This record gives sequence, C-alpha cells and structure tokens, in this order.
Amino acid sequence: MIIVPIKEGENIERALKKFKRKFEKTGIMKELRSRQAFTKPSINKRESVKKAIYIQKIQEKEE
Repeated sequence: MIIVPIKEGENIERALKKFKRKFEKTGIMKELRSRQAFTKPSINKRESVKKAIYIQKIQEKEE
C-alpha cells in the first residue's frame, strides 16, 4: 500500500503528484500491461539481448 504523508496546508495537487510518482516507481501498471498478452520466451530473450547490447554501446561511448 502506498502512503503519502501530507503536511498541514499542503496543496492537494502536490500530494497527488507525489502519489503518482510513487505509484509509477512501483511498476504495477507496467506489469499489468505485460500480463495482458502472452509473449513467448524466445521473444523475451531477444528483447533482453537487444536491451543489453544497447546499454553496452552507451557504456562504451562514455569511456
């Protein structure tokens, strides 16, 4: 459960913004969207390899 402490006199929009930020960090919506449709393990593996290659290229550019 996400708890957002609100200070006395704090704007409700600011509290809602804090809640949305915390909710986004949990990754619940991302997981729900991924569970809506089945993806084959081979496709998952292919995506993870592509992501690893991308990250490696970025790290090589920094060095």
